[in-house]
Amino acid sequence: MNSGVKEPFGAARLAGEWTALGIELLRGQCAMDRVRLRYSPRDIVAIGERETLKRALASAHALHRFFLQFGAQIEQPEDGQLAR
Repeated sequence: MNSGVKEPFGAARLAGEWTALGIELLRGQCAMDRVRLRYSPRDIVAIGERETLKRALASAHALHRFFLQFGAQIEQPEDGQLAR
């Protein structure tokens, strides 16, 4: 895996994709909140398709692992600077 963006066009592309990701994550969170506020987990499991629920759970775990990876890096000081 590439550990850094080396080319200027790569940085611009990453910035654009990151912005799009933020929008998609917000949309997903809003959709999830609508369901979460209306139904209990028991209702969702009783009515939801098991395979769909398993895929949603796997996606949530993958997102969690992904964000933990760079979350830990944000907490580490860079080039002798203090972590923010």
